Amino acid sequence: MPPISTSIAPSDPTGRTGEASSAEPTGRRRFLTYLLAAPTLTVAARLGLDAAAPAAARAAERVAEARAADAPPQLLGLPGIPDVLDLGDAMILAGLPTSHLLVLEVTPVGRARLYLPRLEVGQGLTTAIAMLVAEELDAELTDVDVPLSDGRPELLFNQLTGGSNSVRSLYDPVRSAAAAARARLVTAAARRWNVPASSLRTAGSAVLAPDGRRAGYGELAAEAAAVILPAVPVTPKPADQLRLVGRPTGRIDARDIVTGRTRYAGDLQIPGAVPTVVARPTTVNGTLRSLDASAARAMPGVLGVVQIPSGVAVLAETFDQALKARDALRTTWNPGPAADLSTEDVRARLRAAHLPFLIPPLLTQHLDGEFDFAFVNHAPMEVLTAVADVRPNRAELWFAAQSPILAQQTIAAELGLPQNAVTVHVVRGGGSFGRRLFFDAALEAARISKAAGRPVKLMWTRNDDMRHGRMRPASHHRIRATYGLGQVLTWEHRAATVKTDLGHGLGETLTAAGFDLSLAGLSLAQAFFLLTEKNPYNVGIPTQLLAELPLDLHTGSWRSVYSGTVRVADEIMMDELARRMGQDEVAFRRARLRSAAGRAVLDTVADKGNWGRPMPPGQAQGIGYHDENGGIAAYLVELDASDRANPRVTKAVVAADVGRVINPTGLEAQLTGALVDGLSVILQAGNHLDNGAFREGSYGDFHYARQRHTPPVVEIHLMPPSGPPGGAGELGVPAASAAVANAYARATGTSPRSFPVNF
Repeated sequence: MPPISTSIAPSDPTGRTGEASSAEPTGRRRFLTYLLAAPTLTVAARLGLDAAAPAAARAAERVAEARAADAPPQLLGLPGIPDVLDLGDAMILAGLPTSHLLVLEVTPVGRARLYLPRLEVGQGLTTAIAMLVAEELDAELTDVDVPLSDGRPELLFNQLTGGSNSVRSLYDPVRSAAAAARARLVTAAARRWNVPASSLRTAGSAVLAPDGRRAGYGELAAEAAAVILPAVPVTPKPADQLRLVGRPTGRIDARDIVTGRTRYAGDLQIPGAVPTVVARPTTVNGTLRSLDASAARAMPGVLGVVQIPSGVAVLAETFDQALKARDALRTTWNPGPAADLSTEDVRARLRAAHLPFLIPPLLTQHLDGEFDFAFVNHAPMEVLTAVADVRPNRAELWFAAQSPILAQQTIAAELGLPQNAVTVHVVRGGGSFGRRLFFDAALEAARISKAAGRPVKLMWTRNDDMRHGRMRPASHHRIRATYGLGQVLTWEHRAATVKTDLGHGLGETLTAAGFDLSLAGLSLAQAFFLLTEKNPYNVGIPTQLLAELPLDLHTGSWRSVYSGTVRVADEIMMDELARRMGQDEVAFRRARLRSAAGRAVLDTVADKGNWGRPMPPGQAQGIGYHDENGGIAAYLVELDASDRANPRVTKAVVAADVGRVINPTGLEAQLTGALVDGLSVILQAGNHLDNGAFREGSYGDFHYARQRHTPPVVEIHLMPPSGPPGGAGELGVPAASAAVANAYARATGTSPRSFPVNF
């Protein structure tokens, strides 16, 4: 019995019946329903400017809110570009033309299967999507499967995982797909029983009749596939009818993860794929000068030694044999192009890269601040692993890919194959934080497989990724705020960073969304900066400028990208300016926040965290606020710096507003993870560059927070749902980082300017 298959984009909220719906607005979209090759049901949406209305409408609402009548009587600041259109909005616009290619199936055995064109890396995305499907389909959550889609070039810009955008962009299409499938199942049951479709209801993965008859979705699948026009509306549920969305829910994959049943790339048993590791240069981007592999080739289990542009690969029967043989290679290396640079050299160059402030410190009161942020490795728990099987006329790869379409294109070009001859199987990843936007390991694996003439399973060791992988670029920030008569008059932020590699498909995505960077005279990094960075406060005339330092180092989008340093520096300055002007730090922020929702979040965290309570000497509270990607977060932490060398956050209180929350449990986990990231990079975790080589090579010397460093008390308060979901994956990092930095400053009576403080 064939499955019912639904391929869909967001629907008209009024359906085909013309009846008004109280569901959250999804724009003026209409269904065009047609039958393709029976028995596959396909529903496509009319796409155009009206399909973009939701993002535009929400953007306009954000700007209007900044001018709301209940805003505090402060000097109004200018809204930033993200107040009107942010990066997430741009990504949604770019993906609209292919959103109808989302695939939902109901199988003959009653399984609902949604093929997810995103990557699961532990953020709980598959659970959230399964909840949306189960909600709209009235299916049991245990009857829903969310496998990851292979790389699908036809999706164009709709298979990129990043920018805290997955739930934002998939929320409407997934709900509409499930609602459409449900309507067809109900119609099929009505025809079978010869009763009005409106008399039927759905629950527990079945259609139910008033007389007690029941038909499971599996037994109706084939009949539903023949339904062209459903006899009931295809609209998603209104908010007051949600039974599962918004309810704390455990992950659908939790048991498999903890019992080891979950398969990552390193667990795959691809026929013939042999363990492979790579010997790498002594400096970043160094090149091979000489190689003697005779001793390595003679070692037990060694199957081959292959030279590639990034090093020397060793293939063996086991990883242990491959690692021992790699260490037996006799190599010498030419120094890389950054071999004359160390951490202090980079900092000096960054300081020299700034444009001058526009407002000279004359005739007005001002406060200046300068801040250094170190390189930071992504360090996901699962090391990079990729399996590649390259043949003369085709290639097949398995790895955790946030940008599988670009990976497929790049690998095809490298191998001299047409794109459709390369298959990319997307495998779940064990953490990412932006690291798996790049596919370095997969490209290397393809090169090695082609050269060796056999399938390979390539593993990057922790040392490989720490010293030769991607990381958050080092940056230097200068901020000048002028003030007088109780008002902040101007706010100038100059950010200088080592150039961030954004070559993971984002540029094409922005172009597809209508941003012609060449006409605007903007680099990709500057466009990204403008679409993400803003000052959320009324601070007179704000300006933010980005200067990039082009160095031949491997950088990437680390969690929250520019906001993880830009907004932290801003929040530190807000604390210092409040004290300079004789005001309480929370009250100072509240009086200047442009967003009413933001003020509610700040009020909540201050109230629940008992802001201002007396603290022992060496201990203090700190506050941090951030809004981005359609979400708002504020963190209040308590920090004990009695031992300056080992400061510890002892308590954290978090308040967040991300609109409609799909799974509160998953959101709380994201916000807690952001807290750990924030305290790590502010207090202890960073990477040193020593003459072109990164010093840290493992968790042993890259001092990310351990359990003993994390607070024993964490409280998270989620605001009541309002509107569609916002992004949450990166939202908390800037606010958490700022709260820790501000608590450290208040606890020690210092003004820290270099992070991490214990570096």
